[in-house]
Parts: sequence; C-alpha cells; structure tokens
Amino acid sequence: MIFVEFLVSMFALLLVGVPIAVAILGTVAIMIVTTGLSNFTLLPTYLFSGTNSFAMMAVPFFMLAGEIMNEGELSKGIVDFCRTLLGHVKAGLGYVAVLACMMFACVSGAAVATVSAIGGIMLPILIQEGYDREDSTAIICAGSITGPIIPPSIPMVLFGTISGVSVTRMFVSGVIPGIIAGVLVMITWKIMSKNKEYKVLPRASVKEVIESGIKALPCLFMPVIMMGGMLTGIFTPTEAGVVAVVYAFLVATFLNRKMNIHVLKKCMVNAAKSSAVVMFIVATTTALAAIITVAQIPQVIAAGLSAVSQNPLVIMCLINVIILIIGLFMDVIPAISIVGPIFLPIVKSLGVDPTIFGVTMIFGLVIGLLTPPVGAVLYIGCSMGEISLMQLVKKIAPLVGVYLLVLFLLTFFPGLITFLPDLVM
Repeated sequence: MIFVEFLVSMFALLLVGVPIAVAILGTVAIMIVTTGLSNFTLLPTYLFSGTNSFAMMAVPFFMLAGEIMNEGELSKGIVDFCRTLLGHVKAGLGYVAVLACMMFACVSGAAVATVSAIGGIMLPILIQEGYDREDSTAIICAGSITGPIIPPSIPMVLFGTISGVSVTRMFVSGVIPGIIAGVLVMITWKIMSKNKEYKVLPRASVKEVIESGIKALPCLFMPVIMMGGMLTGIFTPTEAGVVAVVYAFLVATFLNRKMNIHVLKKCMVNAAKSSAVVMFIVATTTALAAIITVAQIPQVIAAGLSAVSQNPLVIMCLINVIILIIGLFMDVIPAISIVGPIFLPIVKSLGVDPTIFGVTMIFGLVIGLLTPPVGAVLYIGCSMGEISLMQLVKKIAPLVGVYLLVLFLLTFFPGLITFLPDLVM
C-alpha cells in the first residue's frame, strides 16, 4: 500500500507539471503525513545530508570546466584532429562526428554539453559537404550520449556518492562500455551510409595529422591528467574537477584566447544554475531515500522480482527494462537519485557488484536522452538540425537499438565493466 502511495504521489505531481525536485519533496511530505514513518523535524537533516558530501563538490567543478571548454572552443581542435584521421574514408565525416563526441566526452562528462559543442561545429560541416541532414543529426546525437559513460561522468559521481562505490572505480568502469558503444555506432553509420554517395575528403598528410594533433593536444591531455592523478592517488575526483577548471581556463585564455572576464562570468553563472538544479534534486531524493528505506519499498520490489525468478541474470534484465521505462520519462540525474537507493539493496542481495549495477543503470538511463517524450539530446538535435521530432526519431531508431544491444551485452558479460578497474586499481 505504501509503495502504491509513493508511485501515485510522485507521478501525479509530475503529470500536473510540478518540477522534478519539488515533486520529490512533495512526495516526501505526503508520505510523512499519511504514513507517519518520519516527521518534519528530521526533513532538514535529510536535505542537508544529501549535499553535505565532498564527492558531490565535483559536480559544480566539472560543470564549470564544461562551460569553459565550450566557450573556449576547445572542441574545435578535437574536431580538426578527427577530420585528419578519418575524413578521407567513405562517409568519413560521420565517423569523425562520433570520434569527436567520444573524445569530448573525456573532458565534458555530460551528453548535453557534448551534443552542443560537437554538434555546433560538425553539423554545419556535414550539411555543407552534402550529407543528409537527418542522418547527420542522428549520428551526432547518438555519439554524444557517450558523454555520461566515458569518464569523467557527472552521473557516475552522483551514483558513487549514493552507493559508496569509489568514484574513480566508476570512472574507470565506464571506459570499455563507452568504447564498445562508440565503435558499434560507427559500424551502424557505415550501414546507414552504404548506398549514399557522400563526398570523400582528401587524405591528410602525416604532417597535417601531426599538426592537428598538436593543436588538439591541450584538450586531449586534460583527461590524461585527471585520470592519471586519480589512479595514482595524487588527487580525488573532486580535486580532479578543480584541476579541470584551472586547466580549461588556462588553455581557453592563453592558447585559444577566447576567455575574458565577461565570458568567465557567463560560464560561472551557467555552471551555478546547473549545479543548483542537481544539488536540489540530490537533497530532495536523499530525503525520499530515507522514507523509502523506512517503508521497506526495496524489500517489496525484491519480493515481486523474486516471485518472477530466482536467477540473478533474469532479475538484472528485468531491472534493465524498468530503468529503460523510467528513462523515457525522467532525466538521468533525478532518475539515478530515485532508482539507485531502491534497486541497490536488491542487486547487493543478489551478489552483484554495485559497480556493474551503476554502469548498466546509467547506460540504460542515457538511452532515454535519445527517446521522446523527455529526451533532452533529441530536442537539442531537432533544434540544431532544423528538423522535426519524427524525422529524427525515425533516423535515430537503429542507433538506439545499438545502445540497447550494448546494455544487455554488459548485463550478460559484466566482465566488460569490471575488467579494467580490477586491472588498474
């Protein structure tokens, strides 16, 4: 009965258009009043404890680093370097778009930042070179959702904070899944462009490749510094966020010469607004998680799943389906904050490594960024490509299928997630 009350309260508030954080807080208040499982005097403590975390400080720093990189045009060097590597093959600019998205994901940590930065540069180039507008938009959108998977990843910082899993371990765990997804997206692009006569660019000389690589090196060196520092214990993920901000600022100011006091102010305001939204959601979901735990909602769901099957693999597949459905209607950050505390005790009871659950959950939720009705990347793509939602949905469907394939591949072969962190940590 309490579980039904939780679902009805949450979705009723969301359906009438209440902002997600306020809807979560409203659900907490309703459950406190109707169930008596807690009281309002404890609510401020719950809200404060959710954001009182050193690891969560990484979120505003990574967001600020992303803003500085966008405004400082650090993505342009990545795109030029990828063009010299792959521009000469058939339909090569599509591969360039995906590779550029994967490289930018190594410094942005977010899908929206990736599609905005790479799409803003690559989409006009693709269209100018005669590529299909709808196909071009679809491939950029599909490539961009490697942002929350390839480290550093803002959703992984959040999951690490919620679950107690090392954020560094989460980062390393996302490398292989992100590369697999990117490669399969490229293979799908090859199939999509098989019967189309796209212009082939001249092969770049070794000198041009080296020159473009040198120009892109300042941006490409950032993830090396961050991951190297975290893996060697020189600094924590939060401190890595600070390093990323300082490094991006120095490159944007002294190398690209795109940074001034007005641009910096704009970056800081945008990062502050985005961080405030995330922190408010985290605070309210921490309160909700406390109520959920006292109400034993995870145990209710576990009993329901156990009634279907006792096989951990089957239960993980069922959880994947539930997460995919949630991803259709909810953005990644609030979904992690709500779903994580519910399913984490269940997967632990099955003997599943929380790292595996974290990566598959994030992977499943980011697929929702490419699907209506909430897909943020989808709507940005429509705006950038000046195409209708249905046109983009039709073209992106095979690429969504690729991500679904990878999700269940990771579920059936979890060693793809744990191999690298077990090797280097």
